[in-house]
Amino acid sequence: MTERLHTYVDNLRSRNAEWVVSVSEGHGEVTVLVPADSIVDVCAFLRDEEGFDMLADLCGADRGPEEDPRFEVNYHLFSTTHYDRLRLKVLLSEDDARVRTVSSLWRTANWHERETYDLVGIKFEGHPDLRRILLPSDFDGHALRKDYPLRGYEPYSLN
Repeated sequence: MTERLHTYVDNLRSRNAEWVVSVSEGHGEVTVLVPADSIVDVCAFLRDEEGFDMLADLCGADRGPEEDPRFEVNYHLFSTTHYDRLRLKVLLSEDDARVRTVSSLWRTANWHERETYDLVGIKFEGHPDLRRILLPSDFDGHALRKDYPLRGYEPYSLN
C-alpha cells in the first residue's frame, strides 16, 4: 500500500522537487512535508492529476511555544476513485502563522479552515469568510494553543 503512495510523492517531485521537503511513513500512512507557499499548487496537482478529489480533513496543531516552527496544518486527502489516502503537512512559525486557503479547491476546506483559525489561530489567506465558527466572536485567544490557560484568562468565581 505505501509503495503506491510513494508513487504520488515521486510524481510530486517530478513536477517540482521543491514541493517535497521531506516524507515520513508510519502505520501504513505517508506524510509529505510541503512548503507553506506551495500548498495550493501541491493540492491542485494532487486533485487534478492524481485523483485526490476529497479533502477528508484539515486540522491545525500547536507543537508548543518552545518549538520553532510552532504550528502545523495537516491536510488529509482521499481519492474516491482509487481509495488512497495521503497526508500533507505545512509548518508555520508563530511570527507568521498564515497559509493560503485551499477552499477554492475543496469547498469543505471552508469549515475546516475556520475551525483551525478559531481554535489554533492560524490565518488562511484568501479565505472567503474567515471568522470564528465554534467559539463566541468575543472569545479571547485560541483555546487549543498549548499556552492557553486551562481555566481561561480571567479568574472565575466558583461561588
